[in-house]
This record gives sequence, C-alpha cells and structure tokens, in this order.
Amino acid sequence: MVIKFTSNSVNPPAMIYMGVDKVENEDLIKYGWPEDVWFHVDKLSSAHVYLRLPPGMSIDSIPAELLEDCCQLVKQNSIEGCKLNNVAIVYTMWSNLKKTGDMAVGQVGFHSHKQVKHTTVEKKINEIVNRLEKTRWKGDIDYKQERDDRDAQERRKQKKIEQERKDQEKKQMLAQMEKKKIENYEDVDWDAGATRNDEDPGNLSDDFM
Repeated sequence: MVIKFTSNSVNPPAMIYMGVDKVENEDLIKYGWPEDVWFHVDKLSSAHVYLRLPPGMSIDSIPAELLEDCCQLVKQNSIEGCKLNNVAIVYTMWSNLKKTGDMAVGQVGFHSHKQVKHTTVEKKINEIVNRLEKTRWKGDIDYKQERDDRDAQERRKQKKIEQERKDQEKKQMLAQMEKKKIENYEDVDWDAGATRNDEDPGNLSDDFM
C-alpha cells in the first residue's frame, strides 16, 4: 500500500509518495522510476519519501518550495525527527539507490555518495504539512505494472522521436541532392530545340536574287 500526496507549490502540481512500512519500501526500491528522487532523514529512521520529477525538472532544478514540501513530509514521518529541530535530510535519484542481499528489509545504500545531496529542515512548518495532508491518498498499487506501463510508454515516445529524426535526415538529404542538381545544371536538357547541321534550316538561303 502506498500513500500519495500532491504538491501544489509548483505548476503543474507534483506527486510525492511513500510506503506505509519498511516492507512496502522494498517494492518502492525495486520498482521506482528513473524520474524519482528519494528522500530520507539522515542517520535516523524515517519513511522513504519519493518525489516524481515533472518533465523538464532535474534534481538540481527542484524549486525551493517543492524541496521544502518533500523535506517537511519526510521529517514529519520520522519518529525521532518529527520532534527535533535542524533535522538533516539526504536525497538522491532513485537510480543511485543500492540494495544488496545482506541488507535488512527496507534498508538501502548508495552506488555513489557523491550523488547524494544534503539539506536541513530547521523546524516543522504546520502550514506545509497540513496542506499536503489534505491531498493524502492511500491505496494498493501494482508497482511492477505501473513501471512496465511507464517503460512501454517511454519506448513508444523514443521510437516516435527516432522516426522523426530519420524523417528529418531524409528530408535534409533530398534537399541537398536537389541543391547539388541545380548547381550542376543537371535539370537542363542541353540538346532540346537544337538544330543539327544536316537538318533543313527552313526559308534561310544564300541566294538573295
């Protein structure tokens, strides 16, 4: 079961979601999307909160208001962190999460610590937490099916882009061929209308008398 929130701090709104427990987190780790950013309270137990980046947004261009929403939500859902001020938060792309067989349920590591970003939540902001809570949705989701559907749509999108690229290249090639043809006068029939020496010149004559 997953819990979803909608952040209206950006337009269009962004989706934030998290698992209800550590068992649920395993599916989120396994079937996350390449566009997902993972948030967690640093060095403390907390929910695994994910931000699904809207098109055109990267982890480096997350607006401050949206970043604050994610941080407030992960702080609020930390048994220890929710009681503290100046709580450290770590976040990274889903693709940077590392899961090995010897890790406990819900536990993750990182492929690269250099790709992990850090920030701090000074205190709980009730206005933000309450706004997000009003958008809460809780339900069962087939994570694998969602990921498969997403990948299929992405393949269709990339196939369309590739076809458009090939069509553009073909169009440019034909234009270049046409230009070369014109430059080389290949469309001119130099023999059209020419009179051969053995043909009757018509009424022309050297006899003026």
